[in-house]
Amino acid sequence: MYRSSNIVARIFERQICTPAPSTSVHHARRFYENLVPSYTVYEVECPDHSFRKFTDDGQYLISFSRNHQELIVYRPRWLSFSCKDEDCDKHDLPSRAKRFDSFFTQLYCVPLASCNELICKDFFLYMESNQFGLFATSTAQIHDAPAAGGAVHGVPSIEKITFHLLRLEDGEILDKKVFCNDFVNLTHNMGVFLYDDLLAIVSLRYQTIHILQIRDSGNLVDVRAIGEFCREDDELFLNSNAQGLALSDKNKQHQLPGNQIENHVHQGQPNLGISFLPGIKQRLLSFIFRGLWNEERDDSLRSQRLRKRFYFHFQDYVDLIIWKVQFLDRHHLLIKFGSVDGGPQVSRNADHHPAFVAVYNMDTTEIVSFYQNSADELYLLFEQFCDHFHATSKNSMYMNFISSHSNNIHALEQLRSIRDKASNSSQFVKKMLASLPFSCQSQSPSPYFDQSLFRFDDKLISATDRHRQSTDHPIKFILRRYPYSLKFKIKPGPEAGNMDGRAKKISSFLFHPILPLALSVQQTLFLQPSVVNIHFRR
Repeated sequence: MYRSSNIVARIFERQICTPAPSTSVHHARRFYENLVPSYTVYEVECPDHSFRKFTDDGQYLISFSRNHQELIVYRPRWLSFSCKDEDCDKHDLPSRAKRFDSFFTQLYCVPLASCNELICKDFFLYMESNQFGLFATSTAQIHDAPAAGGAVHGVPSIEKITFHLLRLEDGEILDKKVFCNDFVNLTHNMGVFLYDDLLAIVSLRYQTIHILQIRDSGNLVDVRAIGEFCREDDELFLNSNAQGLALSDKNKQHQLPGNQIENHVHQGQPNLGISFLPGIKQRLLSFIFRGLWNEERDDSLRSQRLRKRFYFHFQDYVDLIIWKVQFLDRHHLLIKFGSVDGGPQVSRNADHHPAFVAVYNMDTTEIVSFYQNSADELYLLFEQFCDHFHATSKNSMYMNFISSHSNNIHALEQLRSIRDKASNSSQFVKKMLASLPFSCQSQSPSPYFDQSLFRFDDKLISATDRHRQSTDHPIKFILRRYPYSLKFKIKPGPEAGNMDGRAKKISSFLFHPILPLALSVQQTLFLQPSVVNIHFRR
């Protein structure tokens, strides 16, 4: 059937045609080829806030005060104004229509941080089913903190990290979770992952994965802690066993002659200095050992293989630390292991350090699979089943349509083109797999990033939530299908361009997940007021 790009023809086609099974949403999203943010209001009069993002359902715009003490939440609304003439599109917008409050209504302003804390402006997680928001505040980092109490040497310390659970409808703080003298990587949600009502928080300093549940009542409930122990009763079992050994040694002392008791006093007490391998590390080592053991049936060859590939690298495996974690489903975690030198925020060259990825079953406390970050087998899984790594909550409908190379032929062709141009295949694989595990809610579900609808320069803009080097040239969005025409442009910064070309500028783009509405925010590194543009369909 002939398909027209005219919106009226598409409406008639929608009335008389039935899309193929399981394609109704994709069919409806083609209307976004006609409904684009084609008009820009430059340098909008707006509060000097740090704008974070739209929630995944488009109900709220999250922002923070410039001093990082307060949370300000807005409700998006559509611009409306009156016009006396017949053709309003030919006239400029009235001056009031160019203000920020013409597009957004402030709902409330809530102080989150105390006097010595700051809001982490890069951290925010949204629970769509309950419209809960998770925010974080923290004190300053201590880079040379002593590694006491089982802490990992070389990992910074933060005196106090507080997670705040808010009901975004009215801004009420429902619950808090505090970590003291710890380190959680809050940049771009890297150290925290939300899946349905389960929350995973990675303590880098103490190598513990804290699993919490967010109840409908708004309470943060501890479920388990994975690290030193894997099961809930592991600590109880080890302590009771240690007490039993101590009691047995004490009974033996009473049977010794009097002159030998003094020499054996230290043996009658449990040696608290003896350290066991953490439970998660023991699971990892046993999985590697059993894998190598089962590869060979000949005892002599098996012994040689174990010496070369296990015992020779034993200390390297023991020294691995947990970098990052994500949920694959409610029962499995994807865990990234690496050296201390290559940990997040510890080294800028983390990609050059060896890293490993493991799948951990929380129910059985077993490692299911284990790969190095340069393994071709893992890359093939990443290329073919990328959507499985983007674990989205059941209630998050909009996040299911984010383009990836496993669901979009254009993204796959782009990935394979980059792979074919790469001079070193191993380095390419490591670079691609460096993103695993994925950060939670790090991509925009906006249909304008759907690569089956539009083509754009992903070096300048993409669905990934990151600051980018600003450009004076507008970013073009071109139709992916015939007639391959330019549909709209996004230009950050002033309309006339930047007068000072020496100042380094970065831009961020906030696209509404449903409406043809976007914010571009350009800022310099010298704390000058940001330049905010609003892009919308007039």
